[in-house]
Amino acid sequence: MREKRSRQPKYWGVVAFDFYVVFGVSVNTIKCFPVLAVSISLAFGPASCDRSQDASRVEAQNPVQQPSESDASLPNLSLPPDDGPPPKIDGERAMKYVQEIVAFGPRPLGSASHKKVEDYILAHLKGDTLENDIFTAATPEGKLPVHNIIAKFAGTKDGIIIIASHYDTNYPLRKTSFVGANDGGSSSGLLLEIANQLRGKKLDGYSVWLVWDDAEEAIKPDGSGGTPNEMPFEEDSLYGITHLADKWQADGTLKNVKAFLLADMVGDADLNIEHDTNSTPWLESVVYQAASRLGYQSHFFARTMPVDDDHIPFVKRGIACADLIDFDYGYNDVYWHTTQDTLDKLSPKSLTIVGDTMLETIRLLGKMNPLPPK
Repeated sequence: MREKRSRQPKYWGVVAFDFYVVFGVSVNTIKCFPVLAVSISLAFGPASCDRSQDASRVEAQNPVQQPSESDASLPNLSLPPDDGPPPKIDGERAMKYVQEIVAFGPRPLGSASHKKVEDYILAHLKGDTLENDIFTAATPEGKLPVHNIIAKFAGTKDGIIIIASHYDTNYPLRKTSFVGANDGGSSSGLLLEIANQLRGKKLDGYSVWLVWDDAEEAIKPDGSGGTPNEMPFEEDSLYGITHLADKWQADGTLKNVKAFLLADMVGDADLNIEHDTNSTPWLESVVYQAASRLGYQSHFFARTMPVDDDHIPFVKRGIACADLIDFDYGYNDVYWHTTQDTLDKLSPKSLTIVGDTMLETIRLLGKMNPLPPK
């Protein structure tokens, strides 16, 4: 899928394990000695099992916070007042879409299951304004069919905000049971639910185009999921979204795009969205403030890393981009690009958090006048 080049480790489970190895003290023993537990908390910060409790307290207070010290590079923007009802997607319904997508099985390029997912997405968009970007990609494994699906929802302001998700699964794993529940499935189901929220009304702000982009995954093994690195990800991936960026640049559409928001691997029950240094700083700041206004900031930007993902073709063309991705899927990313990427690892609450934050980001962008330079 995408390449990660650096990360800031943060596993509290490792702290507990190391404590047992070094001091011979089990976690159960710690529970029996409150003073020791307090000492560990002061030394290392809250344990992962307390994260949901901490998040609940934060969400109840609902403060608007500036990014943490690790995200000091985010600019401090003056945003519009926090008025109007907060957005609220149906996370359970989004999860149902994810389940139905996953039920088709692996969906690599050119497969029957891939075509079924194309038809499934199109069926849910019946009656919406659609653009189908269909072409044949020349890949290291030969020519393969690619189908980008775009649903367009009109707004009152000139300009377009794109929300994207890839829906194909890893091609090198096509002969396994890999279904990409989180990787491609979670975000594709989420976009169908976002379409429900946008449909049937003129949007107060920019037009929103939802993009289910295809052929995001590398065709040759790229070293992920324990596979050999036969070809670098950046040389053999992002076929669909690159074609779309080229097409829109050629026909003039690109100059009307105000922002590009990407959702990827957003269903993890232990949700922690990265601060991606390949994204546009001011747009990342808007995303963080949107999350903060909704009380979700504890799920955002605890880690900083550059991520090569579907947004890169638009970054290269000067479009403001933000990649909402949790790139820590299981301990040391053990589930990513493996057959362990299954529905039991996902949560409707995580889909709600990301979906609400994206809709709030759209609302804020629509009220910012002017937007910062791209």
